[in-house]
Amino acid sequence: MTDKRIIPCLDIRDGRVVKGVRFIDIKNVGDPVELADYYVKSGADELAFYDINASIEARGIFADLLKAVAKVVPVPLTAGGGVENISDFEKVLECGADKVSVNTGAIRNKSLISDAARRFGSEYIIMSMDVKQVDGFYHVFVKGGAEDTGLDALQWAVRCQEEGAGEILVNSIDADGVKNGFDLPLMQAVADKVNIPITASGGAGTMRHFAELFAIPGISSGLAASVFHYRDIEINKLKDYLNKQGIPVKL
Repeated sequence: MTDKRIIPCLDIRDGRVVKGVRFIDIKNVGDPVELADYYVKSGADELAFYDINASIEARGIFADLLKAVAKVVPVPLTAGGGVENISDFEKVLECGADKVSVNTGAIRNKSLISDAARRFGSEYIIMSMDVKQVDGFYHVFVKGGAEDTGLDALQWAVRCQEEGAGEILVNSIDADGVKNGFDLPLMQAVADKVNIPITASGGAGTMRHFAELFAIPGISSGLAASVFHYRDIEINKLKDYLNKQGIPVKL
């Protein structure tokens, strides 16, 4: 059985790691390089770097900062923010990222995922979805959760898989930063639709929440920020706990 992955997330704004609740009330957390180094030493399986204002400000990712983080991260590093075309993919990979996450750009440019899959391979492509429930349906949001695209998230996940995405990251806006647990109904709904690895994000508050998440077949990774940034959960202790629950993790 494949090991489940624990992934801390660095949301970057103005060169600092930040965190909010449901994409608002954003607070400064710390230095990206220092936090990246800490998480690697704490046992993180992978790391995620998201320049959260890049798409809003219509610019590319913070290249110099991404390079600095990549230098201290020997584990796989996913980076995203402002990825609109193949050149942006190349730039992110050249900065040291192992995988490229795309959200808004894939909605604006419907051929971006298929073009990138042909150029680089599906294993380099993470389709990121910021999802919120609207009138009983799951919608994809963009621009930092500010704009409802009207796209059905489940249909979009299927299309992205068909276009060549190697993994899907599903971030629940409703659960983000609340610490009441992952949005299990959303994650189950996505897992029922696709067969590529799924990373779940949003809502982690306790170690038990990760165990509940990994009970869903198809969920390969749990991504979190607040509980790791504020030391509510230590990654090594989390992995020990999951191991004792019979959940395969890399110790």
